[in-house]
Amino acid sequence: MVVGGKKKGPKDRKPKVRKPGKKLGELYEISGDSLKRKNRNCPKCGKGTFLGKHKNRLVCGKCGYVEILEKKE
Repeated sequence: MVVGGKKKGPKDRKPKVRKPGKKLGELYEISGDSLKRKNRNCPKCGKGTFLGKHKNRLVCGKCGYVEILEKKE
């Protein structure tokens, strides 16, 4: 039951806008013979699982580990 308006059908809905994710090559930096990881690894999951960088925190998508970053003034 819809009160105060009509029921939205599939044509009335806006399509979801998806942001492109990071590619695996953007997580590493190659210099000569060495390979350097740009993001930090998760302390719980170990190597190979990166912490995602957000505005004010670092988050592991696998286990849910969170580190809050302090503001620099």
